[in-house]
Amino acid sequence: MKISFIKTRNDKNSYKMAKNFGMDVFEIQEPEQIDEKIEELKIKNYNTIIITNELASFSQNLIPKYKNDSKINIVITPTINE
Repeated sequence: MKISFIKTRNDKNSYKMAKNFGMDVFEIQEPEQIDEKIEELKIKNYNTIIITNELASFSQNLIPKYKNDSKINIVITPTINE
C-alpha cells in the first residue's frame, strides 16, 4: 500500500506530522492542479491519497471519476487554519 498526502505549497500547517515521519507529502503550486497530481500519483501506484477539504473543493474529478475506482482511495481531511 502506497500512501501520499497532497497540500498546497503555501499551506504550512497540514500534514506536518506525516512529513516529519518521512511519509510522502507532495506540494502543488496552485489548488487547481489537484486533479493532475492525483492522476500522476495513481500512475505511480499510490492507492491512498489524502488531501485537505480545501483542495477537494478544487477537484472536478473526485466524485465522477474516483468514486467507483477500486484502485484508489481518496481521503479528505479538514484544513488546518492557525
